[in-house]
Amino acid sequence: MRAMILAAGRGERMRPLTDRIPKPLLQAGGKALIEHHIEALAQAGVRSLVINHAHLGEQFEQALGDGARWGITIAYSPEPPGALETGGGIFNALPLLGSGPFIVVNADIWTDYAYLELPRRITGLAHLVLVDNPPHHPGGDFALQGDTVNSTGETRLTFSGIGVYRHELFSGCQPGRFPLAPLLRKAMARGQVTGEHYGGLWIDIGTPARLAEVDRRLSAGSAR
Repeated sequence: MRAMILAAGRGERMRPLTDRIPKPLLQAGGKALIEHHIEALAQAGVRSLVINHAHLGEQFEQALGDGARWGITIAYSPEPPGALETGGGIFNALPLLGSGPFIVVNADIWTDYAYLELPRRITGLAHLVLVDNPPHHPGGDFALQGDTVNSTGETRLTFSGIGVYRHELFSGCQPGRFPLAPLLRKAMARGQVTGEHYGGLWIDIGTPARLAEVDRRLSAGSAR
């Protein structure tokens, strides 16, 4: 199975740290955030990985190379200044992601979720991993009823930034900048998005304080 790590964001809330280093290359536990994801995906059996980039993108290729050190192959999907948002970034990389379902992971999260647990085949157009709502996002994103994800519902959870998608989710899209959420909501309205609730460790590394928290956890041996 192929996978993609979304790494093209500017990381405005992490400035000035991200003025010279892309957020996914910031370190926690002695290595870059994105390296932890690469290691976990490789352990889950992923052998072909795509990384998109925009801001200071050349640093990814210099730091990560072709992926040989992890036993995988890394292909890069460069984007123009300002990037293409999540939907546009994935759409731009589709030619590099093969023909089957593929995993997508946000580079700026931390989790002990085992990517091996993700379904290799999905019945709909997408499968999302949802987590408990963090304090900074109390309203959540989507509702989970059984294994079906809906855009509305009484109990809402937060999208973790981990998902499995089929190419058909992007049918009719045109190259350019666009978000992923409207595509997911459209598919949800047709009952074509499945999901799961993960109750383990998950942190959205959106601020220097959360980066420091992940670093502390790793240094103390309390996170993967």
